Amino acid sequence: MTLLGIDTSGKTASVALCTEDKVLAQTTVYTSLTHSQVILPICNDVLKNAGVELSDVDGIAVAMGPGSYTGLRIGIAAVKAICFAQNKPCIGISTLEGLANNVSLHKGMICAVMTARLDLVYCAVFESDGCKVKRLTGDEILPLEELKAKLEQYSGTIAVVGDAADKLEGENFIIAPPHLKLQLATGLCSAAFDKELSTPDKLDAAYLQITKAEKDLQG
Repeated sequence: MTLLGIDTSGKTASVALCTEDKVLAQTTVYTSLTHSQVILPICNDVLKNAGVELSDVDGIAVAMGPGSYTGLRIGIAAVKAICFAQNKPCIGISTLEGLANNVSLHKGMICAVMTARLDLVYCAVFESDGCKVKRLTGDEILPLEELKAKLEQYSGTIAVVGDAADKLEGENFIIAPPHLKLQLATGLCSAAFDKELSTPDKLDAAYLQITKAEKDLQG
């Protein structure tokens, strides 16, 4: 199976083309531009550089959240448009699960943690056997101190990945290196190979907290 992975959930815009045993191409850009300006050109470049036509891709994996509201909407809208036009299946992957797959080589616990707002973080805990990543907790939004207390229940060294990784300090934590710390589309593809693809009409974002528009309506 050949999957195209697209992640627009954070500061990086990342696209990868992967089979189950090979990364055919990947481009990741830390960008100040909006993802709508860069993501489709990156997709075209990745496919061109790999010598693969979009028609030959079996499906598309996309980050469905948590993350930037605008970024997630851009990525999901792009994937829906491509899949409807090409009659392709797709799948939404948790941004945190994608991050955990970046460091799947670590045998033991993995905590994926991203900045949410104020002292809150998006987080989830996983376990890896050095290859496959298994989820231990659901995606949550927690105060940083509550996450730290929660991680005390786990023994051994915990690999920490995500843009808030540096906020977890201590001898029990290993912080992912810069080239693996942020979102990578290869991580999404790795997670997607163990899941069933679906139709684009079922694809939706999982924000974990209400949007500004919803807050304004409640106010």
